[in-house]
Amino acid sequence: MEKTVSKPIKDPLIHIAKKDTITTGRLIGIKAIAFLLAFIVSSILLAISEGCDPFTFLISLINGSFGTGLSIWMLLRDMAILLGLGLALLPAFKMKFWNVGADGQALVAALAAYMVLYFGHESMGDGALIILSLLSALAAGVIWAVIPAIFKAFWNTNETLFTLMMNYIAIQLVAIFINKFATGGSNTLPNIYEGSLGMIYEYLTPVLIVAILTVGIAIYLKHTKHGFELSLVGDSFNTAKYAGVNVKKVIIRTLVLSGLICGLIGFILTNGLNHVVNTSTLGGRGFTAIIVVWLANFNPYFMILTTFMIVFLQRGSAELLMELGVTNDSITSIITSIFIFFIIGCTFFSRYNVIFRRNSEGKIDNKFLAFCEKIAIPVNKFFTVLYVNITNFFKKIINKIAKKEKFEIIDLKKNENEETSTVAVDSTSTSQVVEETQVVEAESTEDTKEAIVEENKENENKEGE
Repeated sequence: MEKTVSKPIKDPLIHIAKKDTITTGRLIGIKAIAFLLAFIVSSILLAISEGCDPFTFLISLINGSFGTGLSIWMLLRDMAILLGLGLALLPAFKMKFWNVGADGQALVAALAAYMVLYFGHESMGDGALIILSLLSALAAGVIWAVIPAIFKAFWNTNETLFTLMMNYIAIQLVAIFINKFATGGSNTLPNIYEGSLGMIYEYLTPVLIVAILTVGIAIYLKHTKHGFELSLVGDSFNTAKYAGVNVKKVIIRTLVLSGLICGLIGFILTNGLNHVVNTSTLGGRGFTAIIVVWLANFNPYFMILTTFMIVFLQRGSAELLMELGVTNDSITSIITSIFIFFIIGCTFFSRYNVIFRRNSEGKIDNKFLAFCEKIAIPVNKFFTVLYVNITNFFKKIINKIAKKEKFEIIDLKKNENEETSTVAVDSTSTSQVVEETQVVEAESTEDTKEAIVEENKENENKEGE
């Protein structure tokens, strides 16, 4: 019998461990570095492909969103639509129901709202059109969201594929409606302005609606029984069942909420912004909303920041293409994707530690990775020093401002004390003067009395003589 020699089992070369905690300042610093690296890579790409320098790129990014007053309103408008779609996905994602059908749900809602306008704008007033359009959009959004929810709740179907396929069904429904009712063979529907929401710059109403919706969803998820139940279902179906939660009811109820929000966004698109519907009304923003939710780590308030970042990049890239005279819109998508890639990467490294297997000498047990480590160590030190210097710089500025304010307050107090002391001195001096004058007056009155008495005595003596 030959003896088999068992080889020692080695640990895996790469091991990923989750970090316990990370400070907010360090997290912001990591994301700022990721944003800077993404800007550098995008600048190199633009310099190679279009001959664009980084300063032109940076100025275009800013002007695309803040160049004029109308640009700011357009930024807010695009943010409102994208954030609204993200809020529609958020409750389902918290429940780990991967609803990727926001595009289809909002598009069907927009179609339902437009059908009310198309068939009723000649016979109904604006108020009736708005109410019927809103109800139709909400109903269509709910129906389109509840169908996959029912199949998931009762037959455990794959919700991702189901909702994804329903997006294409929604697009085909809009295409059929256009082919049926388009006028003059133009393959486009007429714009109908009856039943419009009458917005300031056409953008204020959706911004206000989505702002209120953001606060409402945050309260719903964190401070209500329904929010707790959907989080419990997301953690574990079995745990939720043992806790007495009706899982099927929670799934359907949560998707009703998602459908309602998608219906509201579809109504805003038709009655507020576009006044028409077509197959590209959503433009893939339902899929972009998935990125918004994930980057914000399912926090509705952080979603505002991630929405701003994506819309800021999209509008800035579009402005750059206009200045360069480039008609290829794919550059906008590429630039946005580069920034998202770096930020997602930094999110991974902010949450996890990558641990390598090391030999007895303490070096990584792989030549290539050991060589990469030699390069990475000084780079890491450089960015660490840069981060520390930047934070210290801003801390000094903040401390100086705080000290100035303290000194100003102290000076104001000193001035007030001096003024009060001078007022007190003036009051005491005036009181002393009054007392002296009173004494002088009293002495003068006594002298006059004595003089009068002496005169009377002299007169009496003269009369006696």
